[in-house]
Amino acid sequence: MSSTNIRPAISEQDIRGCYPAMHQLRPTYSEAAFVKQAQNQIASGYQLAFIELDGSVHAVAGYRFLENLFWGKFLYVDDLVSAEAVRGQGFAGKLMDWLIEQARAAGCRQLHLDSSVQRFNAHRFYFSKGMNITSHHFELALDAQ
Repeated sequence: MSSTNIRPAISEQDIRGCYPAMHQLRPTYSEAAFVKQAQNQIASGYQLAFIELDGSVHAVAGYRFLENLFWGKFLYVDDLVSAEAVRGQGFAGKLMDWLIEQARAAGCRQLHLDSSVQRFNAHRFYFSKGMNITSHHFELALDAQ
């Protein structure tokens, strides 16, 4: 499995192909809603990358390049998931390594992501990649009115 197996999801067909794996991480989206949302986000800088083997998407990452005063230029991983049927086979790790390479190539100083507190297996994976918990993420739900 080389990095040549990793490619961007640009076309609607590519995005649609990412849905079964992404649905395992973001189950509230129907396929049509996911495609529309991904296209909206891509229009504002979001990128999707995936590993496909034998016609099946095995892992997907959604990410953005951002800048702020605190971290400078960084890569933010919005979504990272491997298909349940192939978990533990190294696909998410390969994709994470690829994301780190992309961040370095773009001159980023850091790579960031948020992970829900109950995702213990994901946390072990992030620690194995050398990541650290450096802050708490706070949320305030606002009325849609």
